[in-house]
Amino acid sequence: MSYEVFYEEYGYPMKGKKLEKLIEFLNEEQLTYDEGIEFTVNLVDSRGKIAATGSLEGKILKCIAVSCSFQGEGLAAKIVTILISHAISKGHSHLFLFTKPDNINIFIDLGFYVIAETEDAVLMENVKNGILDYANSLKPQCAYEDTGAIVLNCNPFTNGHLYLIETASKQCEFLHLFVVSEDKSIFPSDIRYELVNKGVSHLNNVVVHPTSDYLISTATFPTYFIKDKFKAGNINCLLDLKIFCEYFAGILNIKKRFVGTEPFDKVTAEYNLEMKKVLNEYDIDVIEINRLEANDAAISASLVRKLLVEGDYEKIKSMVPEITYDFLISDEGNKIKEKLRS
Repeated sequence: MSYEVFYEEYGYPMKGKKLEKLIEFLNEEQLTYDEGIEFTVNLVDSRGKIAATGSLEGKILKCIAVSCSFQGEGLAAKIVTILISHAISKGHSHLFLFTKPDNINIFIDLGFYVIAETEDAVLMENVKNGILDYANSLKPQCAYEDTGAIVLNCNPFTNGHLYLIETASKQCEFLHLFVVSEDKSIFPSDIRYELVNKGVSHLNNVVVHPTSDYLISTATFPTYFIKDKFKAGNINCLLDLKIFCEYFAGILNIKKRFVGTEPFDKVTAEYNLEMKKVLNEYDIDVIEINRLEANDAAISASLVRKLLVEGDYEKIKSMVPEITYDFLISDEGNKIKEKLRS
């Protein structure tokens, strides 16, 4: 063991020369700097060289690395302790990290628990049985044999989403709707959840849930530890589907997952193809429902956002439920329109 003294270097995030030095260090450790980082701590030796580093984006710890010259010195523990302390100061106590499978034991020793693992990636959290407790909390009071699910972003909630939900609700005894919780969309998660919840209140066999932090999207999936960036989307997809199947589907007895056909987004279309393969292994049927059309075009949330920027409320009105339209013409809706325009 060395007797090197390290000093702490903070970035909110790192910029300029310090960022260049950090990127160089991460590259040496076969990692890349992930966009979206909000806070970084480096442990620097007496020569000014980085010995260890770690970063934070919201609730997610990322880009944690220790120089091979200082392995076994307890630097990873010190980095993680600082990151946790900073996260708590920002109101985040339930934390997550993505890493390579080779690093599982390092983070288990630091108080993290495996949620799901594939050949290329692992998702961990610092709450024991966190995902099990969350999934169990979603159980309906009655047990249903024919149970379905839809995972939706609803950015914003459209007639296309409503058509998908109403059609699916007729094809199963009970339907779970999961509205993606992450705030990477222009419409905040609480607004999206509220619009969906109110918009389906007439359907007695449908219940709406936030996904919490467990069902991942490409917006939150970090790629800093993945060499082949072209594989990142597929790795994210497999991890996400494994979480859905092993926890949500398993605990809630979900036998069907409904999706809309995807004529526009190649990434989503590929995700749906992969979904069919993975869910088949768990005896879950993937049922595709043709998209609803308006004005001779398939309704999409992206089209509604485009029309919102243009201020074409007449066309929007034919594409969204009344609850969404009322929100879009409200003061809050106008703020989102201005944000889209900026």
